Amino acid sequence: MRVLHLDSGREMRGGQWQALYLMVGQKTIGWEPLLLAPVDSPLFAEARKRGVSTGALTLWGVAKHSKMVDITHAHDARSHTVAALTAKGRFVVSRRVAFPLRTGWLSKWKYSKPRRFLAISAFVARQLRDYGIAEERIGIVYDGVPVEPAAASHGDRLIAPAWSDPRKCAALGAEAARLAGVPLVISANLEQDLPSARALLYLSEMEGLGSAALLAMSRGVPVIASKVGGLPEIVLPEQTGLLVNNEVNEVARAIGRLMNDTELARRLGNSARDKVRSGFTLADMALRTVREYKQALA
Repeated sequence: MRVLHLDSGREMRGGQWQALYLMVGQKTIGWEPLLLAPVDSPLFAEARKRGVSTGALTLWGVAKHSKMVDITHAHDARSHTVAALTAKGRFVVSRRVAFPLRTGWLSKWKYSKPRRFLAISAFVARQLRDYGIAEERIGIVYDGVPVEPAAASHGDRLIAPAWSDPRKCAALGAEAARLAGVPLVISANLEQDLPSARALLYLSEMEGLGSAALLAMSRGVPVIASKVGGLPEIVLPEQTGLLVNNEVNEVARAIGRLMNDTELARRLGNSARDKVRSGFTLADMALRTVREYKQALA
C-alpha cells in the first residue's frame, strides 16, 4: 500500500515520533510510505535517515503526490488544512490534542473533509463527537511506545519532562516537589533519564493522551498525572500510577507517597509496564492504524 504522510511540525514531539514509528513500520512490511514535511524539520531528517522517502510539504506537492497513493494521512492541524485544500482522494487525520474545536464556518468546512479521524484517546474521540462529527467517521488509535526486553527501571529520582508549553504546569510541579522535600529533575531526554527514575511527574491543564507518560510506564516507572483529558485512560489510580487534581498540596502528597514507599512504586511500575504491553506497543498502534485505513477505503 502507498501512503502519503503529512506533518508540518518543526519540533520532534510526541506526534512526530508516532508518525516516524508508523512510517518505519509500514516500510518494514513492504508498504510505500512517503513523507511530506518541512525540509528543515527533525522529522524530515529522521525519516530520511531511516530510509523513508521524503519531500517538501507544499500545496503543490500534496496535490501531486496524493493522486498517486492509496491514502493520505495528515498528522497535525496544519497538514489537515493542507490536505483539505489540495489532497486528491481519501485522507485521514490524526487528532492528538485536547483543545476545543473551533466553531467558525471555515473550521466546520475543514472538519467535513477527512474520511476518518484517528483520535488519540476516548476523550478526544468524545470531543469530536460533541462537535458534531458522526460516530462512523471516528476511530481511536492510542500511541504506541517501544517496550525494552530489559528489566523494569526502579531508580530513586523524581523526573518531569522539560516543557516549553505554559499549559504543562511546570511551576506547580516545582512547588509541589519543594513541599514534599524531593528534588525534581527536569529531563530533556527521558529515554536517557528514565532508568534512574522512581516516578514521572506529568502535570498538565489539558492532554490528549500523554506519550511521555506511556514511555515512562513502558520502562516500569509509575506516573503521577493530572486528572485531565486522556491521561486517566492510561494512568489508573493505585494500579499504574496516581492521578491528582492540579492542586499543590495534593500533588505534594502523591510525590511523597511514591518517593517514600519503594514497594508501592515498584508495584505500580510493574503494573504500568504490563499495561503498555497489553495494548500500547508500536505494533498495537500500527495495527489500529491499518484498521482505520481499511475503514476509510471501504
